[in-house]
Amino acid sequence: MNFLKTTLLLATLTGILVAVGGLVGGVSGMILFLIIAGVMNFVAYWFSDKMALRMAGAREVSEAEEPQLHALVRQVANLSGMPMPKVYVIETDSPNAFATGRNPQHAVVAVTTGIRRILTDRELTGVLGHEMGHVRNRDILTSSIVATIAGAIQMIAQVLMFSQIFGGGRRDNQNPLLMLVAILIAPIAASLIQLGISRQREYAADKTGAEVTHDPEALASALEKLQRGVAYRPMPDTPAQEAVSALYIVKPFSGEGLSNLFSTHPPLEERIRRLRNMAVGR
Repeated sequence: MNFLKTTLLLATLTGILVAVGGLVGGVSGMILFLIIAGVMNFVAYWFSDKMALRMAGAREVSEAEEPQLHALVRQVANLSGMPMPKVYVIETDSPNAFATGRNPQHAVVAVTTGIRRILTDRELTGVLGHEMGHVRNRDILTSSIVATIAGAIQMIAQVLMFSQIFGGGRRDNQNPLLMLVAILIAPIAASLIQLGISRQREYAADKTGAEVTHDPEALASALEKLQRGVAYRPMPDTPAQEAVSALYIVKPFSGEGLSNLFSTHPPLEERIRRLRNMAVGR
C-alpha cells in the first residue's frame, strides 16, 4: 500500500511537470529543465551521504571503539540480507538516528549519543531496522527522483514568473488563469507531494524494519521514548541541522510548525499505532 501511494504521488508530480513544462516551452522546454534539475540532483545523489554526515557533525567509529553498537548494526544488516554499513556517531544529547547512502554497498548508519542513553538494545535494534529499511527500499534514489521533478517544476515556475513580469514570454493564446496556476499553485502542489512521498517512505521503513527484526513493538516503544526525548532535548534549529532534518527517524526539533501537512515526517502517534497493529497481528 505504501509503495502504491508513493507511485501515485510520483505520477501526479510527473503530471504537474508535463503540464507546467508545456506552458513555458512545450516538450522541449520541459525536457530542458528536467535535465538541469537532474544534473543538480545527480551530484546530490552521489555525494549526499558525505554532505549529510558533515552537516550533522557525525564521525565514523570503529568496531574497537564501539563494539556493542557495531554488533547491533551487524545483526540488523544480516537480518536484512545487506552488507555491513559504516557506523557513525553524533555527539549530542538529543536522541535520534538516520541512515544514508545511495545503495546497500554504500550505506551509512548514524546514531546520536543521546539515543543510546534512553533506549534498550532491543529498542535500538528496532530503530536500526527502520534505518536499514530506508537503504533496503532505495529511498535515497526515490527522494532524488522526486527532488529532480519538483526542482524542475520550481525552475519552470520561476521562468514563467519572470517572463510575465518582463513581457518576454507573453503570447496571445496564453490563458492568464493557467499561467497563474503554473506560477503560484504548481510549485506549492509539488512541494506538498514531495513531503507526502517522504512521509510514505517513513511508514514503509517502519514496516520494513519491523518485518526484518520480527519485533514491531520494539520500534513502537523506541518511537515513544524518542518523542519524549526530543521534546526534552531538541537539536539546535541551525541551517545545517534543518538541511538534514528529513533524514532523522523523528523530527529533531521541538516545534511542530503550522501543520503536519508541511512536515517530512508522519505523525508519531500514527506510526506507533500501525506498528502496534502489526505486533497484534503477528
